[in-house]
Amino acid sequence: MPLVSHNNLPTFDRLRNAGQTVLEPDRAKHQDIRELHIGLLNMMPDGALEPTERQFFQLVGESNPIAQFYVHPFTLDELPRGEKARKHIEQFYDPLEKIQEEGLDALIITGATPIHPNLSDEPFWEPLERVVEWAYNNVTSTLCSCLATHAVLEARHATKRRPLGYKRWGVFPHRVVNRHHPLTNDVNTRFDVPHSRFNEISRQQFEDAGLHILAESEEAGVHLAVSQDGFRMVYFQGHPEYETISLLKEYKREVLVYAAGKRDSYPPFPDNYFMARERAILDEYQLNLERSLADGTEPPEFPEGLIAHEVDNTWHDTAEGIVGNWMGLVYQITNSDRRLPFMDGIDPGNPLNLKR
Repeated sequence: MPLVSHNNLPTFDRLRNAGQTVLEPDRAKHQDIRELHIGLLNMMPDGALEPTERQFFQLVGESNPIAQFYVHPFTLDELPRGEKARKHIEQFYDPLEKIQEEGLDALIITGATPIHPNLSDEPFWEPLERVVEWAYNNVTSTLCSCLATHAVLEARHATKRRPLGYKRWGVFPHRVVNRHHPLTNDVNTRFDVPHSRFNEISRQQFEDAGLHILAESEEAGVHLAVSQDGFRMVYFQGHPEYETISLLKEYKREVLVYAAGKRDSYPPFPDNYFMARERAILDEYQLNLERSLADGTEPPEFPEGLIAHEVDNTWHDTAEGIVGNWMGLVYQITNSDRRLPFMDGIDPGNPLNLKR
């Protein structure tokens, strides 16, 4: 919750100039202390549906110990689903029509696993465009994750992602490049973020689209950016929501795909993730697996239990800080009626009243 400048103490102005949110007394008096309603458009495939749901619920829930969050998961009917996932969605997810009727204060859009080279050929393309357009007119701020960032930039800015020619996979160091934006205020100026993708939007593409870059990596590229107005669209290109063992689980899946003969080469390690001990264990496992495949014998069990409690998490605290800042800013400017995006007096073209 923000400070209120209840007197003329110069410290309040210095904090504002440094990017911290400080409310004027009149603004504070007109705020309604209430819960926030956040939508989670979960576009992940069946196997990742519930883990992704859990990761974002955790990230939002841990971002602020005071505010009350109601997170409303929903998905798109056009996405293909198996029976188990359909039952989960029918039991626990809200229909899109209900989401739009009751309104949201903020929206998170997850990534997805594409099945076509062109995003515009995906089954989610047109319904996602409609959701984003609705959100831009009715929701205070929308946060896009990974592939959702690529899809929205293509839909809204005609900016197409570019193939890397390989999988960018691992945990990469990042640096805050705009320390005065309220989203990056008071978070580590250097921090890690997991990435897992075959494509990217470059720094030049973000800038050509008129977006503002807040954090990036020399090796992994832009991670955090915002729309021209400074807040209504927030873009993640990495995966700060990942749990500690998410990359381990992903590596295991790739190894098992190889063992089943469905990929030609053995998967490389995710960058900057496993330490020397874990690499040695996994190297030994690979030797034993290759031997069993050659001999036609029973393959060894993947040593997940030996590794899961040893890998480090070097990104979650900063992810909490950024999401906490995002939630706090939404709280400061959203209308008390969740069907309306802004309280009276907020300029939609510059909702945070940032200096240009």
